[in-house]
Amino acid sequence: MNKNIKDHTMYLAELKRKNFTFWVYLTLSIGAFFMLVPFVWMLITSFKPRAEVLGYPPTFMVHHPTWESFIDLFRIVPMKRYILNSLIVAGAVTVSNVFLCSMAGYAFAKHDFWGKEKIFLVLLGSLMIPWQVNIIPGFIIVKKLGWLSSYQGLIVPAMASAFGIFLMRQFIRNIPDDLLDSARIDGCGEFHIYWRIVLPLCRPALATLATFVFIQQWNNFVWPLIIIHDSPMRTVPLALSVLNGQFDTRFGILLAGATVSIVPMLLMFLFFQKQIIKSFAFEGLKG
Repeated sequence: MNKNIKDHTMYLAELKRKNFTFWVYLTLSIGAFFMLVPFVWMLITSFKPRAEVLGYPPTFMVHHPTWESFIDLFRIVPMKRYILNSLIVAGAVTVSNVFLCSMAGYAFAKHDFWGKEKIFLVLLGSLMIPWQVNIIPGFIIVKKLGWLSSYQGLIVPAMASAFGIFLMRQFIRNIPDDLLDSARIDGCGEFHIYWRIVLPLCRPALATLATFVFIQQWNNFVWPLIIIHDSPMRTVPLALSVLNGQFDTRFGILLAGATVSIVPMLLMFLFFQKQIIKSFAFEGLKG
């Protein structure tokens, strides 16, 4: 009798778990669908001729697919130059953040020095300051240095971030101290330990940080809009803003530009996808 009651209780618990899982996946699927619809519409519309783009009622069907919008995109504006600018800026900022934030995170996680906790609290406090507050002082500094309309003005202010330092510090804290002490006993210097031991163990966190920083910089609009005054130095977001007004809002070209702009971000995420999942899984197991 007790066995039957126990089996029935286990059956109900399993049924409840399956029902919960079903509703979770259903909710996530519905959310994913509504998030994908604008991207599907953007991709489809970029292959429509102008007559179909302006046709009413709008439809997801493409009756006469064409590459005209993509051809006009690279013909009307120097899109190759803008993509190159964005790749240089986003790539340089990503590499510098991965290197500098991981070094700072290693120092905060595994070294004791005067004022460590206070400095770290100041870094955390800076995360609560709205980014809009830094625009005017940042512009004044960049102007005084003569970095307007330059790669330096786009890259140097974003070479490290408090969020990146915090992320790396939290991850590096979980590396066993005994492992680092063994390396020191073997005669390894601190930079050698950082380069040969810490960085390989932090690949999931590094991939996550690199992806976040690259996507943020690739989509950065306000800061380049403020300091870039020369057309050859524009980035992709600025190019899309130009397409939105200068050419009477040709939606086919605008959506073709948006489609081109998401390709590097998509490739970045797909390249680091496994490492990002490992990072989230590690944090979940740690908790």
